[in-house]
Order: sequence, then structure tokens, then C-alpha cells
Amino acid sequence: MKKKLVSAVLCTAMLTTILAGCGGGGEAAPAATEPAAEAPAAEEAPAAEEAPAAEEAPAAEAEAPAASEGGRLIGYTCMDGTNPFFVALEGAIKEVVESHGDTLVSMDPANDSNTQIDQIEDMISRDIDLIFVNPVDADGIIPALDMLKDADIPMFGFDTQVGDMSYLVSYAGSDNYNAGYVCGEDLAKKCPDGGDILVLDSPTMQSVTDRTDGFLKALEDSGVTFNVVGQQDAQGNQQVGNEKATDLLTASPDVVAIFGGNDPTALGAYAAADAAGVTPMIYGVDGSPDVKALLKDTIMEGTGAQSPISIGKTIAETAYKWLDGETVEEFIPIETFLITADNVDEFGTDGWQ
Repeated sequence: MKKKLVSAVLCTAMLTTILAGCGGGGEAAPAATEPAAEAPAAEEAPAAEEAPAAEEAPAAEAEAPAASEGGRLIGYTCMDGTNPFFVALEGAIKEVVESHGDTLVSMDPANDSNTQIDQIEDMISRDIDLIFVNPVDADGIIPALDMLKDADIPMFGFDTQVGDMSYLVSYAGSDNYNAGYVCGEDLAKKCPDGGDILVLDSPTMQSVTDRTDGFLKALEDSGVTFNVVGQQDAQGNQQVGNEKATDLLTASPDVVAIFGGNDPTALGAYAAADAAGVTPMIYGVDGSPDVKALLKDTIMEGTGAQSPISIGKTIAETAYKWLDGETVEEFIPIETFLITADNVDEFGTDGWQ
């Protein structure tokens, strides 16, 4: 039986985080200013002229949506709901959920692990039937997973693994190690003499850790000598990435490349390099529209591309197969690959691949 806790209103804290990009040789272009796509809004009530007179008035704007009559209430939490990657991923999940007549309740912890735990507890109190989980902190989320387990709420993970995967029915995510590896391979080919490099990682985010490990392993495997002269936690955030890169470039202005663990941090590094008047090759991971738009004729060199739409659709469809009694895979890898100026036209710059 699910626990009945005190209901709380939905809290959504939105951070302005734009994806990070990668750069090639030549002068830096102005930093991308296009705002991130807005997260999918809660389901709108029908227009007044269409609604029957007896229909209830819509809930207050601050209130979370209730399940449609006869439908399930499905929870959703990701580390940063303002990141365009997660905006696209959430939209893909929501489309599948609503196609089954169910309602998606989304909460954004804004990269705060304690907030994420509180929000999950709130969703439990609202009797959600199932939850899609992407942790701020792989180990820090475990107390919330314990609460979900005690409430008999099935958990489906996406994009970033939790510290103990046995809590999850199934997980769908990019091959993050490969996403970093292909960036490292490309750098080694384009910079055969090696040199000093900077790394912007995010140690609490397992996906970013895997990407960083893959990037560094590719450099090691290449036999070319690269020296990491600065490595900082950018928290997967463009602004933080910009601040960290600015400090690192002040200390080491002659680096040949910067690796960002996601596109937002790479975009932050791009802006920092542009402001400093230096031209290191910049790599990120995501394959975001903002980064793809910068791959030609700028210092954005490449991005280990993934597909948030494929991840979201895959994990949502897997959840419904499981609800229908089917046996599902515990781990579903989603392909990653490199996008550079050489092949960006194949994928376009106006959306996600």
C-alpha cells in the first residue's frame, strides 16, 4: 500500500541553463544567446466557450495537475528542468504518458539533491503510480528511492544512473563513456603534437563522470601526450562553467583544448575563451542545437551527440510495456556519436537529433 502523506503544492524551481558547445580553430563567434526551450507546460483546461457549464473550474496555476478521470498519475524528476536536453526529454515522456490517458507530474529540483528528495516525497504523498527518475546526485538520491520502494512505487531511470541500480525496474540512457571517448579521439587526431588541456566535469553526476573518463581514456589510448593542467566541477551549468573556465584560462591561457562534460559547460567555456581572446578547441557532450550552430567557423570543435527524444520515448514506452505485464530490459543503452563541422549538416542545427 502506498503511504498517505500530507499533500503539498508543486514547487518548480527553474534555472536558466543553456547547453554547452564545442569549437574548432579560428576566431570565436559571439556566445550563443538563444534562450532554452521552455519546459512543457501543465495540461491546459479547455477554453471556456467549449467547456460544458457543469465542468469544474481549472485548478489554481500553482497547483500540480491531478490525474485525468480513470488515468494514472505519473511522476517525473530530473536534475535540471531548465536544461534544453531535459526539456526535450521530458516532452518525449509526456507525449507517451498522455497518449495513454495519464497525467505527468514534473518537478524540477534545480540541481539541489535535498530539494529533489523533498519533491519526490511530495509526489509520493499525491499517490503517483510510477516515477521517472534522473538524480541530481547518484548516491544522494538513495533516501528518496527508499521512500518510493516502501510506497510500492515502481521506478524507471533515465540518462544518469542512480547509485544502486537495483531500485529501478529499467533504465534507458546514452552510452556516456563513448560520448566522451569520441571527443577524445577527435582531439588526438586534430592535435597530434598534444599539449595542455582543461576539463570541466561534474563529479556528482555519473553521466558526466563517465563522459570525462571516456574522453581521458581516448587521449591515453592515442599515444599522444596531453596534460590536464586544470580540472574543475562546473556542476553541469553554463554560468558555473563560464566562471570556472575564466579562472582556469587566466592561469593557463595557452591550452590547446577544453572538454566540457555537457554542452552547457562547454558553452560556458566557449564564452570564457572568447572573452579572453584565446582559441582552444572546445568539446562538449549532448549534440544540442546551440552547440551544433557553432560548429562551423568557430572554436567549437565537436560534441558527443545523444538523443533526448530517443531516451525519453524509450523509457516511457518501456514503462508501459511493464505495466501491461511484459518483461522489459533492465538496461537499455542509447547510441552516441560525434558531430563536428564535417557532418553537422546531416543532423541540422534547428533541433535535436
